[in-house]
Amino acid sequence: MLLVLFTAVPLLKLGRVLDETRNSIRDLNESVSPLLTELTETVTATNKQLARVDVITENVAEVSANINSLVVVFTSAVGSPLAKFAGIAQSLASSLTGKKKK
Repeated sequence: MLLVLFTAVPLLKLGRVLDETRNSIRDLNESVSPLLTELTETVTATNKQLARVDVITENVAEVSANINSLVVVFTSAVGSPLAKFAGIAQSLASSLTGKKKK
């Protein structure tokens, strides 16, 4: 009988500890659940924004390639006649300078 009373007190304390643990886990579950829901919504919204940024980046890369092509075409269209004109202007300047020195 003494042994039963001796073990009853620790068993009652252990029962209280288990009850407190269960209550703590329940409270934790109640507070974590909304946080996880909010985190899921935030991640979903972030993924949508990242998809938009990806589309914008692709468009910027395409525009950059188009501008590069346009510059190449413009340079070849204007550069060759300009080089010829510069050569003619240099020749004229040299010939005029040569005539003035005489």
